[in-house]
Amino acid sequence: MRNPARRALAPERVWRNGQWERERVVLVNGGRIERVISRDETPADLLIEDFPQRLMLPGTINAHNHSFQSLLRGIADDCDFFTWRDRALYGYTPRMTEDVIYHAARFAFAEMLRAGVTTVCDFFYIHSGSNANDHAVIRAARDVGIRITLARTMYDWDGAPPQYLETIDEAVARTRELWQEYRDAEDVAICPAPHSPHAASPAMIQAGSRLAEELGTRFHIHVAEGRYERDQIMRRYGLTPIRWMESLGVALDRATIIHGVWLSDDDIHLMAEKGVRLVYNPASNMFLGDGVTRVPDMLAAGVRIGLGSDGGCSNNRVSVFDEMRMCALLQKVTHLDSNVMPAEATLEMGTAGSADTLALPAGRIEPGNFADFVLLDMRDPSLLPPWRYEKNVVYSMTPQAIREVIVSGQTVVRDGALTRLSWDDVAGGMLDATSGWLRDI
Repeated sequence: MRNPARRALAPERVWRNGQWERERVVLVNGGRIERVISRDETPADLLIEDFPQRLMLPGTINAHNHSFQSLLRGIADDCDFFTWRDRALYGYTPRMTEDVIYHAARFAFAEMLRAGVTTVCDFFYIHSGSNANDHAVIRAARDVGIRITLARTMYDWDGAPPQYLETIDEAVARTRELWQEYRDAEDVAICPAPHSPHAASPAMIQAGSRLAEELGTRFHIHVAEGRYERDQIMRRYGLTPIRWMESLGVALDRATIIHGVWLSDDDIHLMAEKGVRLVYNPASNMFLGDGVTRVPDMLAAGVRIGLGSDGGCSNNRVSVFDEMRMCALLQKVTHLDSNVMPAEATLEMGTAGSADTLALPAGRIEPGNFADFVLLDMRDPSLLPPWRYEKNVVYSMTPQAIREVIVSGQTVVRDGALTRLSWDDVAGGMLDATSGWLRDI
């Protein structure tokens, strides 16, 4: 991603440190935030770009997604997890060539940008014996202009399609090779991602952890998404999920677990003690009937939490603003307490919290962070009346309020439209790539 020219951005209000600041100018240089200053401090040789009637937020960060799954919306909705998996994922991923995967990812990422997502973590596992498909996903991200962390999945359960499967040596070598290729990129990051306790062997999980230590990254893993997995681990090993991971000797301080629905008090305290981070996917957990993650308990214990949409066929949306609202409302009704999860907490999760789960300098409008922003129309009906904009952003805002999206200081959505590609091209490419599917669905 090219570094843009130096810019001075002046919205009506900027969300920083839990409050709205007025009359501030955000200086951007080389794709990063240089300073946040007053107008009279702006260098004389720098033109101020005014954004009247705009609220500026940090770009939202979708900390867990499977981009290829956006092609599978509607194929196995309203099904239990295993029927959904077998009918949608296992039924259609064998058809996904490199070209199909590229168009699926471009479709998913373009939709995310329009929803105010500036960074996505794509948990990707259709490797087909090489890194070619992984490169296709990264190329799609760069073509639309979204920042990407590719969690390169390590998968060796032989009940899955062969396109997913690798030996431990293959998975480690290919993940290391991919990391080396992008190690100096600002817009792409790579981390290992042993899939889960049910789809990656203990040896594969250990290898993913060791590789994260070698590369200096985090490693991502699905854990305790469904009750069945917790029960399976308990039957086999006599341990709860996080205690079982500890027994494997993995680097828990580098672990970012996905879902974490079925965890005990002891698991939660161990996560806090060891620095395990969580990506919460409230809409997906509801969609698949998985249960409700104990978010207030985790926050109280000191666990750092981000938000993700999960795949586009198990939600079926890819908006982090949606996840903020779902998180707040689901926790309120589960705890029978309207105060348990305020809007500000979920806004933090979908920005700075998600950045922390990815170990990225993002999610905050602070010097040194990536210059990733979303600008909202203050006059949009869903943001009015103007008494508490942060509450409106979480509880009432509709996508029409999202007007500009900036990634690395570059405007990738202007007046609600993509700047690098047309939506017609994105949707048309996706439909052309899957033109033979309709007769079989």
